[in-house]
Amino acid sequence: MRATVIGATGLIGSHLLELLLADDNFDSVRILLRRPFDLTHTKLEKKLVDFSDMESFRLALEDSDVIFCAIGTTQKKVKGDKSAYRKVDFDIAVNAAQLGKLCGCEIFVLVSAVGANSQSNNFYLKLKGETEEAVKATGIKSIHIVRPSLLLGDRKEFRLGEKMAQWVMPVFSFLIPKKYRPIHAKKVAEMMINAAKK
Repeated sequence: MRATVIGATGLIGSHLLELLLADDNFDSVRILLRRPFDLTHTKLEKKLVDFSDMESFRLALEDSDVIFCAIGTTQKKVKGDKSAYRKVDFDIAVNAAQLGKLCGCEIFVLVSAVGANSQSNNFYLKLKGETEEAVKATGIKSIHIVRPSLLLGDRKEFRLGEKMAQWVMPVFSFLIPKKYRPIHAKKVAEMMINAAKK
């Protein structure tokens, strides 16, 4: 299989990339990037993409058997601009699915969030729910959506609230319903790859 990863520099995406490069079921792994990325591997192909340029985006997705979309931003990165947040979390994911469908890709694996709901009053959960619905509407043959709760793992950026939750929540995880329990990002990446293979 030929895999394409969007969001390969993030917490889940970095694990996805590592696992895909080590997996013999994947002959090539292409990552779409907004800025240069310093990693080389015989199976790795890097493409710098302007995600607002649909033709550039489409060409970068050609010949993909499976597209893994683990793209995401934070309120801090977009300085609270909800429109900018939507351009990353919604536009890139939905355009990837639509353009992937045009290119003949039949498998799309999306990272969403636990509690995603297009009818939610919470901006983040509403956005994730709307993204899920728009991706499903593309008609790609096989769509897998993962909805992790709090992610465990080492991020490149420091998030105080998340760090505190990572220390506290595992202690009380037996009190938390299973779907809301913290999960290691690598476990999410493993599930995404297994879903794509099936």
